[in-house]
Formats: sequence, C-alpha cells, structure tokens
Amino acid sequence: MPTAGARTIRLEIPSAVDMLDLVKLVTDHVGQTSGLDEEAVHWFGMAVRECVTNAIVHGNCDASRAVSIEFTTTPAADPSELAVCIRDQGQGFDPSQLPDPLAPENILRTSGRGIFLMRQFMDEVSIRRTSEGGMEVRMTKRIRPGQPEANVR
Repeated sequence: MPTAGARTIRLEIPSAVDMLDLVKLVTDHVGQTSGLDEEAVHWFGMAVRECVTNAIVHGNCDASRAVSIEFTTTPAADPSELAVCIRDQGQGFDPSQLPDPLAPENILRTSGRGIFLMRQFMDEVSIRRTSEGGMEVRMTKRIRPGQPEANVR
C-alpha cells in the first residue's frame, strides 16, 4: 500500500514471458529516475525480472492470469527507498519449503535460485500468500545518495 509522499507506478501484465522486455524497460527507468546508480539499476532489475518470471512460470501457470507489479519511491521528491510489490494469481507455495540452492545436491540444478538471488540483490524481501489467492513478493532497495551501491549484499 503506497504511503503519503510516495510516487507509485503500477503495471498489470498478462502471464507471458515476452512481457519481460516491457518489465525491464519500466524497471530500469524507475531505478534510474529514483537515483540508483548504473550497477544498482542492473541488480534491482535482475531481482524484479526474476520475481516476475517466477510469477509467470511457477505462479500463474496460465496465460489468462495477470501479474501485478507496483513500484513505489519514498519520499517522491527525493527518494531514499525504492520498493516493488509483485503479485500473481496462482495457487501459492510455502517459501520455507524451498530447497537450499547452496546445498551440494542443488548446486548443479538449472533452477531454484530465484528467491535466493532476490534476497542477495535487495535490502529487504518478504513473501506471503495473499488472502485473494496467489503470492505477493515485496522487495525494497535503499537508495544511498553519493555512495556507490554494492552489487550484492
């Protein structure tokens, strides 16, 4: 939920992987205009695209369902925080049941690292099942004016 003094941009896209190009354009623009440096924009974008991909492929599993993406900068005039909330309309899952991507038996798997990576690239990540059904992922990136951003926390 946006707060007073915040700037919010909302997208609702169909569950189609080809929509990721649009998500990248908007994510990069929001990151740049919010004050993230080039490297931080890259890692912020990686986290958002990974989350949206998960919502499309693993969450909705159905092209008729939508993915909602909401970017909020707080405060609007001189942001110190950039948040993104991504919601799908799928069945949901229990994040505590995800296998550890760093466990030896999972190191060579070709998938299963998305949430781990989101947590590395962002300052805060929360995952919950919504009351309407589906999952909601909230991620926050703090903006540190004048400080170079680290690519990974």
